[in-house]
Amino acid sequence: MEDPKPEEIISHPPMDQLQGFEYCIDSNPSWGEAIALGFQHYILSLGTAVIIPTFLVSLMGGSFDDRVRVIQTLLFVGGINTLLQTLFGTRLPTVIGGSHAFIVPIISIIHDSSLMQIPDQHLRFLATMRAIQGAVIVSSSVQIILGFSQLWGIVSRFFSPLGMVPVISLVGFGLFDRGFPLAGRCVEIGIPMLILFVVFSQYLKNFRTKDLPILERFALLLSVMVIWAYAHMITAGGAYKHRPDLTQIHCRTDRANLISSAPWMKIPYPLQWGAPTFDAGHSFGMMAAALVSLIESTGAYIAASRLASATPPPAHVLSRGIGWQGFGILLDGLFGTGTGSTVSVENIGLLGSTRVGSRRVIQISAGFMIFFSILGKFGALFASIPIPIFAAIYCVLFGIVASVGLSLLQFTNMNSMRNMFITGVSLFLGLSIPEYFREYTALAHHGPAHTNAGWFNDLINTVFSSSPTVALIVSIFLDNTLDYKDSARDRGMHWWVKFRTFRGDGRNEEFYTLPFNLNRFFPPS
Repeated sequence: MEDPKPEEIISHPPMDQLQGFEYCIDSNPSWGEAIALGFQHYILSLGTAVIIPTFLVSLMGGSFDDRVRVIQTLLFVGGINTLLQTLFGTRLPTVIGGSHAFIVPIISIIHDSSLMQIPDQHLRFLATMRAIQGAVIVSSSVQIILGFSQLWGIVSRFFSPLGMVPVISLVGFGLFDRGFPLAGRCVEIGIPMLILFVVFSQYLKNFRTKDLPILERFALLLSVMVIWAYAHMITAGGAYKHRPDLTQIHCRTDRANLISSAPWMKIPYPLQWGAPTFDAGHSFGMMAAALVSLIESTGAYIAASRLASATPPPAHVLSRGIGWQGFGILLDGLFGTGTGSTVSVENIGLLGSTRVGSRRVIQISAGFMIFFSILGKFGALFASIPIPIFAAIYCVLFGIVASVGLSLLQFTNMNSMRNMFITGVSLFLGLSIPEYFREYTALAHHGPAHTNAGWFNDLINTVFSSSPTVALIVSIFLDNTLDYKDSARDRGMHWWVKFRTFRGDGRNEEFYTLPFNLNRFFPPS
């Protein structure tokens, strides 16, 4: 048998842009299809918009009415931030939603002794919300300054494909606790949802109606409709009447109390909870969360660029996006969403699942977020979808995003022991350290950092509870200190360097130029 030729061995050459997409970042499906896809992204965004307020508002002393208002506000501001990001930020097709990174400092504020002593539950909720607003407003300065000053762009020059592999991968893998652990809380709807979504999106993806791969394109919408109807039938049939309360909360379709508590129409507005209050200790902890959100979003933006069939965002564009994200966190503080903002990882995964990376689709989804947050009853209807249904979808979509990070290894030399060391150690510590912090907190009811300085505790516990943040600290340090001078090509820098600057590659202008000819006033570097 003859030896294979070199071109036969390297049968899959590295590609700057991911291939096989029906629509990339600046190409658009028909208006009808775009609207349906936008609605699908809106439905997906409801998961996080419901999970975060459901967890936090009750701890703050809020009622069902308060929870509905927070959900509406989070969706309303998320829609505005998504439009700002797709128009003036990175211009990537990314949905901006609530961030879990802010939960640690928010819980610290909730347990503040001065707030816990308020006897009236509603007054305690309002006082806590105003304290959170003040801390979120101050924390927004981190991203606004690092973004608009281009400081984050300078920092990003230390990034390489090798260094970003663990970061982007753990943007997806690091969310494993929001996948099957949540879906498993109601296996009778979680597992069927997972199976049906995989069957529709993968095994039946070639089924076409009028030349449209309808099952692949709308797998999420169709599977949610089927399983939601199935869950409602189980609920109506009395299957959960004598089950524990926790099972009923996760499985029943009529226990969320969102529809009955939602107003028919209400427009969220700034300072609707009252004037924010400011405390230095609260603000320092929240600033750490803003830094974590920045790092997680950096990995998410690079993943989105791959799944939109675009080139990696140049340093100038990445920094610009972080600046606008910081402005979005400022809006979160002014409106009172109860948390900060970050890029929605699940919506990035949906770009890959549908093979549609169109910017217009995401802008339409932002319109749905704003519209249904104002029409409260209609928005609450969709928001009452049981959480295990969303969690089953996350199992697939988070995995897609993680695989995007692994795909960057094609630009590196993985026959290098140095590269294997950096990749393996960064991935392992990125999973292991946050897991230690989570387990410690679950057992001790406080994080490993537990000193008299609350702001210091929040800073340490927030930063090291984030998998992408730990991975970035480890991988970027090792990649830039361990034999870095002689390993530029092994690290993938020969491919990466041309995307560092806006003019380094001709395609950047097509993907990242500002609309309305604004580049005349804000020339890219």
